[in-house]
Amino acid sequence: MNERIERIKTILDDKKAENIEVIDLNGKDYIVDYVIIATTLNSKHAFSLLNYLKNDLKPLGEEFLRVDDNEDWTIIDLGDIFIHLMSEKHREKYNLEEFLEELGEHKA
Repeated sequence: MNERIERIKTILDDKKAENIEVIDLNGKDYIVDYVIIATTLNSKHAFSLLNYLKNDLKPLGEEFLRVDDNEDWTIIDLGDIFIHLMSEKHREKYNLEEFLEELGEHKA
């Protein structure tokens, strides 16, 4: 698992995603084991990041089960990992990190 997460983080970092954060929810009462959140520069950047992830990860056997996207927020479901690519405005507004960290604390 750590290798997959590191690969995703590297792709995002290399392609200029900002404030990349990994939240470990393994063993918690949540639908995935890990959530990766990154801030995008704009909607075109988010679209490009999604394409880079697909191009680099699919040949390695990674399956993109579902992708929901709009100009401010892209959610990528890899089964046991969610990747959230968010505009800075949406990241501040929804503050997923705090929600997920509290969830992990309460379900531990």
